[in-house]
Amino acid sequence: MAGVDMLADLSGALFWKEQSLLVVSDLHLEKGSSFAARGVLLPPYDTVATLSRLASVMARHDPKTVIALGDSFHDRTAHERLSARDREAIAALQARRDWIWISGNHDPALPSDLGGIVASEVAIGPIVFRHEPTGAVGEIAGHLHPKARVATRARWMERRCFASDGERVVMPAFGAYTGGLSIRDDAFAKVFRSAAFMAHVLGDVRLHTIAASRCY
Repeated sequence: MAGVDMLADLSGALFWKEQSLLVVSDLHLEKGSSFAARGVLLPPYDTVATLSRLASVMARHDPKTVIALGDSFHDRTAHERLSARDREAIAALQARRDWIWISGNHDPALPSDLGGIVASEVAIGPIVFRHEPTGAVGEIAGHLHPKARVATRARWMERRCFASDGERVVMPAFGAYTGGLSIRDDAFAKVFRSAAFMAHVLGDVRLHTIAASRCY
C-alpha cells in the first residue's frame, strides 16, 4: 500500500515488518458491560477475549510498536470498568514496547493511566494512521468495521475484511463484540471514490481477496 509492504494477519491486524509495527483497530473493550448497564445482557467476557486474541497475534509477530487505531474502549468511561486482571493484561502487552492509543469517536479523551501515549493520528514515512478514514493516499484507518457478504457454493457468508485499493486501507474491527458494515455501503464509496477496491476477507485458515463489486 502506497509503496509499503504489510502483512494482513488473519486475526484482523496489520504487521509492518520493516518497522516492527503491529496495528489493530476498534477493540471496543468493555462493550459488554456498556450494554449490560442499559439492560441488554451479554456475557461479560468480551474484554478478556479481545485481549487474549491480541496477545496471540503479538506473540506471532513480536512487534516493537503497537498502534491501536481508535475506539479501543467502547465509551468514555469504559476504562473505569476494566478489572484489575484486564489492566494487568494490558500492562503485560505493553511491556518493552512502544504503545500508541489513537483517539476515536467512542473514546475521544483517553486516560493517562493505562500506559502508552495518546495521539489523534500518527505519520510514519508515507503512511498516516488515524481512526476515521478521509480517503487520503497512504492512510490506514478503522471506524467503519468493514465486512463482506459473499456467495459460496452452498450458502452466503458474512466475514470481516480489510478494504483496500492499494493506496489506502480500512481495517476490520478487532473487538470480540464488534459488528460490521457492508463494504457496499455508501460510506466506503466516499473513501475509495468507486467500487474498484478489494475486500481481503478473513477466512477460517487464510485471507480471500475478492473484488468489492462481487460482494453484497
